Amino acid sequence: MVTEAANGVSLFLPETYDVVWSLIILVIVAVFFYKFFLPKFQAVFDERAAKIEGGIAKAEQAQKDANAAKAKYEAQMSEARVEAAKIRDDARAEASHIVADARTRAEADAAQITANAQRSLESQQQQALVSLKGEVGTLATALAGKILGAKLEDKDVQSSMIDSMLDDLDAKK
Repeated sequence: MVTEAANGVSLFLPETYDVVWSLIILVIVAVFFYKFFLPKFQAVFDERAAKIEGGIAKAEQAQKDANAAKAKYEAQMSEARVEAAKIRDDARAEASHIVADARTRAEADAAQITANAQRSLESQQQQALVSLKGEVGTLATALAGKILGAKLEDKDVQSSMIDSMLDDLDAKK
């Protein structure tokens, strides 16, 4: 049985010349593969690695550009907000200035209209007083003439009588 087991194992072991020729063919194939195929594979791998690294570099550059553009945009937006706030403040100040000017002009116009009306009223009052004094004088002369029974024909007497009556009226005020 042992001999049968030894013969059975030897069935699976190749002959020495088979091992030698297999090793020679393996070395030839390995040298051929190393000399011809491996440089081509290496070139393809290097090219792909370069493309990948270039893509990564482009992506990083694009990211940097995008970040720079974003920072520039945010700075411009900030400047625009500041400028808009300044314009709003200027507009509010201008509006309040315009309102104040309009109010001042309106108050000045109202004061002028009031002063004109006051002057006109005083003028009319003076005219009314003068007219009233003349009418009162004429009536007083006519009344005095009726009371005395004769017309006062002397202008000086009429004038002095009218003046004394008016003085009496002014004194009663």
